[in-house]
Amino acid sequence: MSDPIVILTEEPLGADDRVNLETLVADSGSPLVVLVPANTERHLLVDFLENLSMLEIAKAFRELTAKHPDPAVERTAAAQTLAASLAALGGIGGGVTGEIVEGKAVDALVAKVKELNAGQAVVITRPHAVADTFHTDWANEAQDKLGLPVLHLYAGSGFIGDS
Repeated sequence: MSDPIVILTEEPLGADDRVNLETLVADSGSPLVVLVPANTERHLLVDFLENLSMLEIAKAFRELTAKHPDPAVERTAAAQTLAASLAALGGIGGGVTGEIVEGKAVDALVAKVKELNAGQAVVITRPHAVADTFHTDWANEAQDKLGLPVLHLYAGSGFIGDS
């Protein structure tokens, strides 16, 4: 069996993501480990600028005044994301497992890659205009901490992020 591939995602993975990951796994039989953060800990100013850059002006101002989500609600959402992702990826490679991670998402990814001696790390997110432009996204951060290339895919598409 090949080295595991650790996947960090903030979005429920679907059919398009399955195709991308099937291509990545190909004939290696690598097991997949999906990590979903219980709390994405986004930066308010970055989120505001990102929404403005995507011309989502109403959403930008709505999120400025929104209360912080309840941790129980965030954990439930993470559990739903994990369940949907595991269902979408079922039967790929050497099996698919997953877990909800607490704290900083990138630190959890780095720790799991080192724990499993994983052969590859993948980050799957929706596009984040500001973080992607200034290379402060999860994939770049993980790549800096691991010293290895980290594949950055955009959820639900075949597009690769610039990490």
